[in-house]
Amino acid sequence: MIVLEKRPQPSKAWSYATPLVAVLATMVFGGLLFAILGKSPVEAIGTIFWEPLFGEFSFYYRPQLLVKGAPLVLIAIGLSLGFRAGIWNIGAEGQYIMGAIFGAAAGLAFYPLDAWYVFPIMVIAGAFGGWIWAMIPALLKVRFGTNEILVSLMLVYVAEQFLASMSLGLLKNPEGFGFPGSRNLQSYESAHNAELFTGTGMHWGVVAAFIAVIFAYVLLNRHMLGFHIRLTGEAPRAARFAGVNPPRLILFCLGLSGALAGLAGMFEVSGPSGVVSIDFNVGYGFTAIIVAFLGRLHPVGILLAGGLMALTYIGGEIAQSQLGLPAAAIQVFQGMLLFFLLAFDLLTNYRIRAARSEVA
Repeated sequence: MIVLEKRPQPSKAWSYATPLVAVLATMVFGGLLFAILGKSPVEAIGTIFWEPLFGEFSFYYRPQLLVKGAPLVLIAIGLSLGFRAGIWNIGAEGQYIMGAIFGAAAGLAFYPLDAWYVFPIMVIAGAFGGWIWAMIPALLKVRFGTNEILVSLMLVYVAEQFLASMSLGLLKNPEGFGFPGSRNLQSYESAHNAELFTGTGMHWGVVAAFIAVIFAYVLLNRHMLGFHIRLTGEAPRAARFAGVNPPRLILFCLGLSGALAGLAGMFEVSGPSGVVSIDFNVGYGFTAIIVAFLGRLHPVGILLAGGLMALTYIGGEIAQSQLGLPAAAIQVFQGMLLFFLLAFDLLTNYRIRAARSEVA
């Protein structure tokens, strides 16, 4: 019989190396997947990782790394704080959707007013939308001891139905000839999250992502609250003796992660996406979970991991158009990264041992 035995002292070097090993393993097994689909593994992997950075049209794709990476980093930073404390918010996708709805609704409420304060109000509304959606599992956990994983995940599907309702109802464009979807915020200057420098992909969402990385780093390494977060995740009993207030920590971590996810949704709907539509959400909230773990729940690591996942998004789109790879294959390729990361993490903390089965 094969059993897992906890290692007395996991290797720190191996712990830091596992993300790189997971990426390499994903390339190898992803290449096998592409080969089964009848595509050249080398060409497919090269297209995904090389073309966006150094290909013929890289001048167009490089700015897209910021556009795709910003919401992933912003959401993952919020998730990582909770994960480090053992608080599992799996519903960031729903909070992302609600942030987009609240932010767009706030902007469209002023249409067609041309005023500088419209966009700041949208930012506040977007953060509030994500925060209030995250407060549902937070308050239920604090008050009734419910499982935040299940509640936050189920609320994603509620948010998706709410998104469809808004696209067909209150936020529907009255000049859209009956088609679902809101007005295009890119055409409403006061509400448009435009590029700060033309052709760079740099918009306010990217700025917010960098600020979130700096904030999380300072919080975790220079503030008592960050110490409480790390202590709660590593030694819950010691945290209680140290005076950590679990309900307050749950409310803070879930609330902050929801607010950041809501901001990501607001910046996306007011910028690259432009409209509230039925298919607005593209899975950033779920992909951000991969980014958080690939970055080892460290702010700088998450920044790098967000860039890598953005690369797979863009490279995957190129592979679909140039090589005819199905979108599902690219999603499986991205999913492999999480599974290999979890597998190597398991081997970091446990070793496989053969044990004799006892016969009664």
